Amino acid sequence: MDSGSFRFGSFTLDVDSRLLRQDGVVVDVTSRYFDALVLLVREGGGLVLKDQFMDKVWRGVPVTDEALTQCIRTLRRTLGDDAARPRFIETVPKHGYRFVAHVEHGDGLPPLAVANSDVRVFWATAGAGVVGGGIAGLIGGLFYGFAGASQPLAPGMAAASIVLVLTALTVLVALIGAAGVSVGIASAGLMKERTAISVIAGGAAGGFLVGGIVKLLGLDAFQLILGQSPSGITGALEGGALGAAVGCGLWLCERSPPQLSVFRRALPAAAIGTLTGASIVAAGGQLLGGSLSLLAQLLPQSRLRLDHIGAVFGEDGFGYLSHIVTGALEGMLFAACITAAMLLAKRQLTE
Repeated sequence: MDSGSFRFGSFTLDVDSRLLRQDGVVVDVTSRYFDALVLLVREGGGLVLKDQFMDKVWRGVPVTDEALTQCIRTLRRTLGDDAARPRFIETVPKHGYRFVAHVEHGDGLPPLAVANSDVRVFWATAGAGVVGGGIAGLIGGLFYGFAGASQPLAPGMAAASIVLVLTALTVLVALIGAAGVSVGIASAGLMKERTAISVIAGGAAGGFLVGGIVKLLGLDAFQLILGQSPSGITGALEGGALGAAVGCGLWLCERSPPQLSVFRRALPAAAIGTLTGASIVAAGGQLLGGSLSLLAQLLPQSRLRLDHIGAVFGEDGFGYLSHIVTGALEGMLFAACITAAMLLAKRQLTE
């Protein structure tokens, strides 16, 4: 097999390291199927006969034609290709296969071009993650806003004001948190080898750092203005856990078939976010709903109340079950929206 690397579409085939990457993300390919892909790509549009696969991939090991068919089928699924409308692997009936995508040899690509491509992916995915976090904040803010507005209000206090203030607050918190998590995850893509551990660690580190900073600033602000502060509000540990959940969810979602809709690909991230959000609260932590409830207890004269949410679950006030459910909801929205936005950004980059 040739040494060096090849680029086609959003993929990089590194023969020396025996790695296939899509937008810097390592794609799992078995050793034999990797050899078959290298054989196809190396020919650069030339016909690869079935006998060539048997000689250079299976190396004389007797196998049936079905083994080769299964190999090509798996490679197509890995590349997101369609046999009826091939972008990468074309079937030549009764003879073999041809790689039809434009191929560039990696050794001939200027290093600056590669670096610029990596930076472009970094900013596109990080920016998309921030937008996704803002959308999650908008949905969550409307939920808390309407819940707060359903309480009896003081004279002159309009329900619309409650909804607007809580929505704006939730969007701001979500944007800040998403910025830390998304930049941390996107930074993993700049590493020489992007792994599950690096993506999860990047999300966790970003969430931990931003969560800690925001909590410190928030506590200082409350102490300065009110002379007291709710020490139990959400912070670094909660941010780190949610960031790790987003990273884990994104890593799994990137390995789903690319022809699926972004919504369906983001479902694993939504499930992981739901479990993480509920687990944070069950372990004694707080997310935004719990933090708002603490603020309401700290300032009894305020009109901020989330008791209506507790009433839905038969609780007197914003109780334990309310904390769990809202934590799960926040985790689901945060992980699903950021993941879907980053997946969509990567899809746009490759089209």
